[in-house]
Amino acid sequence: MSLNPQASEWKPSFTAKSFVPSFAPAQVPEEPKEEVKPEPEVKAEPKVEAKEEVKEEPKVEPKEEVKPAVEAKVKPVTKPAASTAKPTTKPATKATKPSNAVLDIEDEDDQVTIEGKEHVNVVFMGHVDAGKSTMGGNILYLTGMVDKRTLEKYEKEAKEAGRESWYLSWALDTNTEERAKGKTVETGRAYFETDKRKYTILDAPGHKNFVPSMIQGASQADIGVLVISARKGEFETGFERGGQTREHTMLAKTSGINKLVIAVNKMDDPTVKWDKARYDEIVSKLSPFLKATGFNPKTDVHFMPVSGFTGANLKERSKDCSFYSGPSLLEYLDDSKMIDRKLNAPLMIPISEKYKDMGTIVVGKVESGHIKKGQSILLMPNKQMTEITAIYNETEDEVDHAMCGDNIRLRLKGVEEEDVHPGFVLCGKKNPVKTCTAFEAQLAIIEHKNIISAGYTAVLHVHSASEEITLAALLHSIDKKTGKRSKRPPPFVKQGQKVIARIETAGPICVETFARYPQLGRFTLRDEGKTVAIGKITKIIENAE
Repeated sequence: MSLNPQASEWKPSFTAKSFVPSFAPAQVPEEPKEEVKPEPEVKAEPKVEAKEEVKEEPKVEPKEEVKPAVEAKVKPVTKPAASTAKPTTKPATKATKPSNAVLDIEDEDDQVTIEGKEHVNVVFMGHVDAGKSTMGGNILYLTGMVDKRTLEKYEKEAKEAGRESWYLSWALDTNTEERAKGKTVETGRAYFETDKRKYTILDAPGHKNFVPSMIQGASQADIGVLVISARKGEFETGFERGGQTREHTMLAKTSGINKLVIAVNKMDDPTVKWDKARYDEIVSKLSPFLKATGFNPKTDVHFMPVSGFTGANLKERSKDCSFYSGPSLLEYLDDSKMIDRKLNAPLMIPISEKYKDMGTIVVGKVESGHIKKGQSILLMPNKQMTEITAIYNETEDEVDHAMCGDNIRLRLKGVEEEDVHPGFVLCGKKNPVKTCTAFEAQLAIIEHKNIISAGYTAVLHVHSASEEITLAALLHSIDKKTGKRSKRPPPFVKQGQKVIARIETAGPICVETFARYPQLGRFTLRDEGKTVAIGKITKIIENAE
């Protein structure tokens, strides 16, 4: 109901009998303008009058309190009616907004697109002393992420420590133990940008004692760089049985890396001197093995000769190498086609690290979906609600949101650091990740001297989680040629065989079936420092105690 500003001036007459709450039609002829308008607006006139009366009451006749009381009654009857009508509509619209805001975070995903440069995670892996950290450090220098002054400082410190050629690796190997021994222990992280893309380097340890850390790094990567040392004796050591070149390639495939760059490093070494025969020998030995592992040598693998120490073929193409005319490492990474990001899928962030710093901080890669600051999410398997108070990207800058594929740090509210462990998963409330203590999986036994039967124990590595498991039962053996399952359960399995088995874990873990979420459904089994089997989850047995 609105007032009519064009209504003719009306002077109050307190003795008039016609002015009663019944709104007698006798007043209508006074204002012919209003005759055209609908009836509700005729009713509006007395309200205008009532308003003017209130203004003039104190001035004209303050004595007559009874009739103004009538007018006062008229106001509450009409105005609250209007005001009650408004709140019923307005809060209704406001009430819908919060519910939409909750849905937006997951439903908006259909409209989300990657803004700016695409983000790619690259893992450097290979045998110990192949030159992974040195190559990573040199890339950081060539792309301007480490300035010359810092590098000169590292060079001076390395010279004093008697480790002159290690100074480039110190950009990634930051703690004293790693620098003293020259071995990477934990997966190092660094960030650099090119004209086309943003990259996170995951520098995986090469030593066999730190393979669990390498698995954790590889599980977060989109593309792998397998660093091979071309130096006489070093390639053979890494590639022979028990060498980390073989195991890392297998683990990379199991971790979901489908694109592999084979960087044949140390080509500038005095024992090699950019020799084509040595390069061809390494390519010919590796190709059959990579094919057996599951990589297609023509489409999934790219070989290139490089020197991590001098920087040849890392950013600029090298003139020293006459026999190789392909792209440099960074050129190849910029032009390689990446997998489609699952921006529309429900949110999943496996936690790889956690620490305390003005609250609980967790580190992980957004495997699917996207996340916003202030969003309430679910921490599994604890089933604990928590709020994101801050999101930090690779350069430690605070951002408002993160997309699928980003490696991020999150500050969480409402959860203690002691309650979070690596392997836990942050997910949306609508589609939480499945938690279980038993599941069925297809296993391929890679390396084991003895037979494996029900009751066998090992350590399971799935995404960033590791858990002790027991093979509760062997359900079916799989024929290698036909792929058919046996009707009867096999009594045992040997190296080279495939089997469907029921696996029970010591505690609840967050997993999905391989068909639904490959990244959360593929795993490795390790025992006595060796990778025994690789597998994929086919069925989750929920609420299994």
